[in-house]
Amino acid sequence: MAGIAVVPRSLHSGGDDDDRDNLQRPPTRHSAAPKACRVCGDEIGVKEDGAPFVACHVCGFPVCRPCYEYERSDGNQCCPQCNTRYKRHRGSPRVPGDHEDDDFHGADDFDDEFPIKHHNQEESNHQDVDAHSENRDYVQPQLHTGGPAFSSTGSVAGKDLEAEREAYSNAEWTERVEKWKMRQEKRGLVSKDDGGGNDQGEEDEYLMAEARQPLWRKVPMPSSRVNPYRIVIILRLIILCFFFRFRILTPAYDAMPLWGISVVCEIWFALSWILDQFPKWFPINRETYLDRLSLRFEREGEPNKLAPVDFFVSTVDPLKEPPIITANTVLSILAVDYPVDKVSCYVSDDGASMLLFDTLSETAEFARRWVPFCKKHNVEPRAPEFYFSQKIDYLKDKVHPNFVKERRAMKREYEEFKVTINALVAKAQKKPEEGWVMQDGTPWPGNNTRDHPGMIQVYLGSEGALDVEGKELPRLVYVSREKRPGYSHHKKAGAMNALIRVSAVLTNAPFMLNLDCDHYLNNCKAAREAMCFLMDPQFGKKLCYVQFPQRFDGIDRHDRYANRNVVFFDINMKGLDGIQGPVYVGTGCVFNRQALYGYDPPVSEKRPKMTCDCWPSWCCCCFGRSRKTKSKKKGQRSLLGGLLPKKKKMAGKHYSRKGSIPAFELEEIEEGLEGYEELEKSSLMSQKNFEKRFGQSPVFIASTLMEEGGLPEGTTSSSLIKEAIHVISCGYEEKTEWGKEVGWIYGSVTEDILTGFKMHCRGWKSVYCCPERAAFRGSAPINLSDRLHQVLRWALGSIEIFMSHHCPLWYGWGGKLKFLQRLAYINTVVYPFTSIPLLAYCTIPAVCLLTGKFIIPTISNLASIWFLALFLSIIATSVLELRWSGVSIEDLWRNEQFWVIGGVSAHLFAVFQGLLKVLGGVDTNFTVTSKAADDTEFGDLYIFKWTTLLIPPTTLIILNLVGVVAGVSDAINNGYGSWGPLFGKLFFAFWVIVHLYPFLKGLMGRQNRTPTIVVLWSILLASIFSLVWVRIDPFLPKQTGPILKQCGVEC
Repeated sequence: MAGIAVVPRSLHSGGDDDDRDNLQRPPTRHSAAPKACRVCGDEIGVKEDGAPFVACHVCGFPVCRPCYEYERSDGNQCCPQCNTRYKRHRGSPRVPGDHEDDDFHGADDFDDEFPIKHHNQEESNHQDVDAHSENRDYVQPQLHTGGPAFSSTGSVAGKDLEAEREAYSNAEWTERVEKWKMRQEKRGLVSKDDGGGNDQGEEDEYLMAEARQPLWRKVPMPSSRVNPYRIVIILRLIILCFFFRFRILTPAYDAMPLWGISVVCEIWFALSWILDQFPKWFPINRETYLDRLSLRFEREGEPNKLAPVDFFVSTVDPLKEPPIITANTVLSILAVDYPVDKVSCYVSDDGASMLLFDTLSETAEFARRWVPFCKKHNVEPRAPEFYFSQKIDYLKDKVHPNFVKERRAMKREYEEFKVTINALVAKAQKKPEEGWVMQDGTPWPGNNTRDHPGMIQVYLGSEGALDVEGKELPRLVYVSREKRPGYSHHKKAGAMNALIRVSAVLTNAPFMLNLDCDHYLNNCKAAREAMCFLMDPQFGKKLCYVQFPQRFDGIDRHDRYANRNVVFFDINMKGLDGIQGPVYVGTGCVFNRQALYGYDPPVSEKRPKMTCDCWPSWCCCCFGRSRKTKSKKKGQRSLLGGLLPKKKKMAGKHYSRKGSIPAFELEEIEEGLEGYEELEKSSLMSQKNFEKRFGQSPVFIASTLMEEGGLPEGTTSSSLIKEAIHVISCGYEEKTEWGKEVGWIYGSVTEDILTGFKMHCRGWKSVYCCPERAAFRGSAPINLSDRLHQVLRWALGSIEIFMSHHCPLWYGWGGKLKFLQRLAYINTVVYPFTSIPLLAYCTIPAVCLLTGKFIIPTISNLASIWFLALFLSIIATSVLELRWSGVSIEDLWRNEQFWVIGGVSAHLFAVFQGLLKVLGGVDTNFTVTSKAADDTEFGDLYIFKWTTLLIPPTTLIILNLVGVVAGVSDAINNGYGSWGPLFGKLFFAFWVIVHLYPFLKGLMGRQNRTPTIVVLWSILLASIFSLVWVRIDPFLPKQTGPILKQCGVEC
């Protein structure tokens, strides 16, 4: 396909096939690497006599000396593999218990007892940078290409970490060092008299200890909060069993249809509660330590070792998604607190709009002034629209004398920038007949949004413009994939897959962060928060993504329609984090690129059983034979050890472990190993299979094999641009695994749920990161109609997944998805079907009030206990859930209300629309017409847009209001005896009305206004119907037979 690559100040056509074939292929990966510590990933050093350091003399588990020292001083003092207590090595500080098994009785190594480093030793310690010293200084060796993706630093020298000290005030720093000294004194590692006049050494030692600490930690919920919560859940389950026993064995014979419908609905509600409740069994929190991340990977005087990150921003129609909002998102990314040479921002324009193209050009120019201002004054958030609109004291903690002056000037420049963008938007309202024309006079390639070539524009970066201070800015790339008639482009999922390929060709960062165009970085350290997990030397290799919660701006204080989704993000997601990880919600997520390529996570090596070595070789012949056989097999496998990377495992169709296929370097595939041709043919993946999976791009295939990221050697900018144009052509994905096993998965409008589900089925884990300052903030529809249409789209996507072969009910049972995680995914695809029993259950109270019948017969005092216990258990579950999660009772109540509103409207339509679409191929759409709203705060909240989604809840409100009026009128007409049975019916009717109250307010519009015609008609119809009902008097028995009159004769 033809393509257009737009580079700064020039326009080029797409590359030829010959150019792509001549690109250099990736070098062969070498497997030779020094023996690494299995705890931190550093090289294991040697002892004073030159012999390799062995921490454990029992099993020889590879551990470096700093980790050995840390385990003895702050850990459980045992080997991680065999749990044997570590013995003290010469030069190691003493810990309690050393006198019991000290091998150095009377050894004169007293000078090495304490880890305090003297000042006169610093110079000699830094002269030999490749060896360990007795003071636990260690410098990380050069990484090899065949080694792990990232290596954490064992410890660091004090003079390289002055930035850590500068991050705290003198008082705070002194307090931290003193606390550390107190901990050391309690362990007996130092005495109070040893620290005099050596403050610098203590600070250095403290920094070295900090560098070896974990980058994050799991914080389980307090048992005093979680255990009562779990007990109540079990009690509620038991009560439900007795409750259904009573309901089934005690039918209402005078209202059998109503009774049968109510029992079926209640059973479905119970099953839905189980699917929603039990995945919240293990809620946890997580903490990150950004200072330790800097200590490990950002040493002063050394290259920055933080991993590169590619940011993805997706947009479709700039007229519906305002360009000024997209510009703010891009500006917040460009100003992120991360090394500029490791940040690239890719903006996907799926509408091929010249408006967005011009907007990004203006944004890149404004970023030259905005980014240095943000970093100089450390402002938050770094999206100018939201920074300047904050109603806070912006002078707080600002000490720079020119801050006010520079802020005033920057605000004026931003207002000028907004005017420029507004002018572009006004110009874009009327498209010329001949189409748009670029500044150089050439026609805009995207004039036909459904038939245009691929376009790439590179702004800023190492070859672009510098900021006003002469410093480099992150790379900004505009991408519009090729579109031609007759091709299926798969909407957002297809656009995201195009960004994966373009970024792999141009920058190939190992991690990717995707955002919607209306979600900006509210926390400039969000990328660092994610790196605390993804760059963990052990845990990070098993993570497919780090998901952040969604937070929103512009929502009314009472959150009438539960737009914040607080219950989902602060309760459900934390519960999933304790199982296999949160679900992917479509934005605010940092991905591991290897996970999106369809690879399996690395398999942890099983620890050898210690019982094998306990039996002597002469004890039993069979034991000896089994060990020899195993060793032979292991030796055969080791022959190809250099060519069988443990990380690269392709996921099979059914995700069975036997079906996993390893992936290899292209040169290894072609060359092979002499003498092992037959074994190679059975295990190595051919280049043809690579092309069948990833497409015909040698540069992209080479990038998939580079776990640490980076570009293949010998490539040039022009050749990479041509290759990038090739990988976004509309025919590139044909006959490949894109959208099936690789990248974002196709088949549903909620591609986020499906993509995360596939990765979890392969055995990957995910992490939920909730920093104190929200990482991202976005906008959400706050008026009723738009909110219902948003929920309709989500529910329709769940129905599509349910009707596909990816349904969690039957997909991936041979994989590695945990059972509770599967329950959560099942709940995400079946919840729309709850709308049918919910609609029936909300109709039953009105029918009972109008007919005088009830779904529950007269019950005894014993049976009433089960009803009371059920209600109390529901209340107790909610209260305890609020207690451990910190969610307010108002948020929980709003969530319950909108569960009913959305269930009887959007979810109901989604079920029928999904069935029509999947089974009949009929795609139905709902038209929305709107009125104008006042230009006031939360003005959109009062917009009334009539749509067919409003019919079911409006009907339910009218029915229940009519039923209440009819029931009360009948009780008044029949006297005192009829009030008793009426209370149960009124309770259920008011339950429906109270849950639909926000919907009623939405129909009425702004508070204190005259009610809309819908409400007036509801009241009028209810009044007329109740009067007619009372006049008919259907509850009194009618007399039949002859009319008897008094004759007047006294008998």
